Amino acid sequence: MSFSLIGIDVGTTATKATLIDGNGRELAAFTRPHGTDRASPGKAEQSPTEWMDSVLMALHHFAAIADLTGLAGIGLCSQVNTHVFVDGKGTPIRPAITWQDTRAAIQAARLDGAVTAEQKTAWFGGPVPIDASHALSRMAFVAETEPDIWNRTRNVLLPKDFCALQLTGEIAADPVAAVGLVDGKGVYVQPLLDLVPGASDRQPPLFPFHHVVGRVRAGLPCAGVPVVVGAMDAWGGMFGCGVVEEGDAMYQSGTSEIPGIVSATVVPTPGVVLFPPYEGIRMHAAPTQAGGASLAWAANLLGHTPEELSTLAAEAENTGTVPLFLPHLAGERAPIWDAQSRGSFARLDGSVGPGQMARSVMEGVAFSVRWAFEALQGSAGRSIETVKIGGGGSRSDIWCQIRADVLGMRLERTGVPAAAALGAAIIAGVGCGHFPALAPAVRQLVRYDREFVPNAAKRGYYDDRYWHYRALYETMTPFNARF
Repeated sequence: MSFSLIGIDVGTTATKATLIDGNGRELAAFTRPHGTDRASPGKAEQSPTEWMDSVLMALHHFAAIADLTGLAGIGLCSQVNTHVFVDGKGTPIRPAITWQDTRAAIQAARLDGAVTAEQKTAWFGGPVPIDASHALSRMAFVAETEPDIWNRTRNVLLPKDFCALQLTGEIAADPVAAVGLVDGKGVYVQPLLDLVPGASDRQPPLFPFHHVVGRVRAGLPCAGVPVVVGAMDAWGGMFGCGVVEEGDAMYQSGTSEIPGIVSATVVPTPGVVLFPPYEGIRMHAAPTQAGGASLAWAANLLGHTPEELSTLAAEAENTGTVPLFLPHLAGERAPIWDAQSRGSFARLDGSVGPGQMARSVMEGVAFSVRWAFEALQGSAGRSIETVKIGGGGSRSDIWCQIRADVLGMRLERTGVPAAAALGAAIIAGVGCGHFPALAPAVRQLVRYDREFVPNAAKRGYYDDRYWHYRALYETMTPFNARF
């Protein structure tokens, strides 16, 4: 096909973009890292201006190296539960509070205590927790600690919606990314918003993923090209992984790990995030806190790149003692939602070197996802044998094999690494009219490069280590609660 599409994902550690043709072939890619301010305990903030600089650089890059005369649309995805406070002119008036920031824990506990499990189930389909990353917790935090900022705030936006505003001058959001604020019909839950005075007035209007927000303003690269609302990274990555049908399962590996299952069946299960239905898709998700972030931390600590650690981990198989690692470097999200838990290594001895440490980190992350998938299968009312995996963390062959062995599931890996950016491009293809709906667009544009089959001989080994992993968390809980 002669048209092209751009998808952009404003992720936790970098802005990633892909330029694809109408058959899903990647024509060019772009990545630009951005930093996080962690200057004080619990703080994790980013610069919205830096995100926007990266978006414009991506468009300039594609325009410089490719013929964009057939560019049909631009899609945006982003990290979710990261919040930008903007004034009436759309200008950010404080740094964005990312999903990793835990300073709103006090407000979250108060709000969570004000809502019953029955109310949550009626609104969301299950007992979805209100934690420190919840939008309402963030608004309460800013209102209480920065009242001048709160009074100047006109809208609280996600990164993708902020970038769309800068590109087009228009404000729009989607009901799925507003998870925890909208009911099963995709409508804001007014009794919940009323718990924080002024929160309702600061919410953006909601539209479908493929709704065209506007066109890129004159003077910017790709001026005049339609920009669609887009989706949160979990849903963009879901489409980019090829997951769209009932019973499909995904595993997105980035800074955090995001496993999910598409299922119309809902069995209320603690710890699982239930998204509002969208075009017949009911996603059960269980995002963890630190997947790729754990390996990046270990790489920095050991003086290696993540790629070098993957090589060392492969070489360390069946050599020496592999410690047990709890990847709770900044607490844990699904399925336990424990902000106080912290990471730890257990069973270290003198034979342990960088390879064994790397393998331990990879296994610990895989165990965290196994725990999440167990909750998901209960919530979705179905068992899973095959998972479609994408994201930067899926590029390591050894890590994918470890995951397949730990989960006991076959993994199919996407050919385009930036799954969320690909998903954003797919949504743009629907929004600009080149595809009638998401399902046919996903089927045409997503490709796979490899599959990983679980090694049955390792099942007992990993089952044993998994239950020791669960026990390690329980053992450490009273200790972590003291700090």
